[in-house]
Amino acid sequence: MSTSLRSGYHHGDLRASLLTTAMRMLEAGEPFSLRAVAREAGVSPTAPYRHFADRDALESALAAQGLRDLKADLPEGRQLPSVPADLGDFAVAYVEFALRRPALFRLMFENSCDEGSEERVRAAAEIHDLLRVGMDRVFPGSDVEALASAEWGLAHGLASLHLDGKLVAESGDDVADHVRAAFAAIMSVDG
Repeated sequence: MSTSLRSGYHHGDLRASLLTTAMRMLEAGEPFSLRAVAREAGVSPTAPYRHFADRDALESALAAQGLRDLKADLPEGRQLPSVPADLGDFAVAYVEFALRRPALFRLMFENSCDEGSEERVRAAAEIHDLLRVGMDRVFPGSDVEALASAEWGLAHGLASLHLDGKLVAESGDDVADHVRAAFAAIMSVDG
């Protein structure tokens, strides 16, 4: 192998390096293309095509990583929900993720899910499964599928409203209080 090839290719895991670079560029608000990511990662302009057919494939991989990161944040430091108030805590974690990583959050949900990306489909399904398990623990014997969708919808709506400046809060604590209050209000409505 020539010296130039060895110095040009220095990544033990090219795919991971490209994703890390693309994630950094996305979250820094830098426009990115496969060429720009390759340049930032220090690899040839054609190297990304070994792992991603096009920019859409790269974005799907970023969205899948974001979904996995979100899934890890939901139960972090807490037990799975067992009472209705716990659902508000899950929603707070969801909204906090959106506010902490807005560019990634938008990428994850504003682009349609590429059904051809098994990785992205699986990551989205794992979050939905986590929500179903939580709903089944809080409301055993109920329609957990509908409840999981409703919880996700409410949390996502609150996250989007906060991101878009439609709901204004002075601090992260105010956001958390608002999200918990919204969930408490929904959970206290008699059906």
